[in-house]
Amino acid sequence: MLENPRSPRVRAVAKLARRVARKETGLFLLEGPQAVREAVAFRPDVIVELYATPTALEKHADLRSALVDEGVEIEFVTEDVLAAMADTVTPQGFVAVAKQNPTALKDVFSARPRLVAICEEVRDPGNLGTIIRAADAVGADAVVLTGRTVDPYNPKVVRSTTGSLFHVPVVVGADLADVVARSRGAGLDVVAADVKGDDLLAARRDGSLARPTAWLFGNEARGLADDALALAHRALRLPIFGRAESLNLATAASVCLYESAFAQREAE
Repeated sequence: MLENPRSPRVRAVAKLARRVARKETGLFLLEGPQAVREAVAFRPDVIVELYATPTALEKHADLRSALVDEGVEIEFVTEDVLAAMADTVTPQGFVAVAKQNPTALKDVFSARPRLVAICEEVRDPGNLGTIIRAADAVGADAVVLTGRTVDPYNPKVVRSTTGSLFHVPVVVGADLADVVARSRGAGLDVVAADVKGDDLLAARRDGSLARPTAWLFGNEARGLADDALALAHRALRLPIFGRAESLNLATAASVCLYESAFAQREAE
């Protein structure tokens, strides 16, 4: 039982909430039973250390069995130690240290994808996590992060994905022009989501969304820069039928991805 919340081991785990520590170690934090459950089910190989309270393991007997089946060693800790490790106030009895597992850009496009989400300069962790989760939900082939997009291994991003980080390939630190060139080379239409674009309903009617598509999403405050927009085949906007000034980026991205997923499946 690990009992000292000020021990070097506990501090080393807690440091992973900071980007500099994640960059130095290639590791990141997983918090809570759901995140750990998804990691064990889909990528048990990335789990380096697993810390849990006896109470949490008793409560989540299915997770304990899965951990044992995969040969993941469980380190018992006190509630105080777990709180000192975690980024959240209530980690619900589980904290894990995992290896970062980004996908190579070349692997995404060599697999002939049909639906990809490109995030250019997306800065809000909650938005990025929700976009990854939506991409997973629609069956997208990958999420590609370009520019100064927030680190996908930021604890807030990881929590927002609710485990989808282990389901969908995520590319980190790509160059936008390179991504667009590879998308075009793989036969994908690059479609920018932008308020200055054409009405998405027109694209729904002309059937173009059924084609393989890479959606390009920009910064929450500034949108896409002109040079980024110029790289796309076309730009589309979601119509506002009510009085809302605009849509949250993650909400808009989810709608766009679902529009493509619906169109592609109807065309099959």
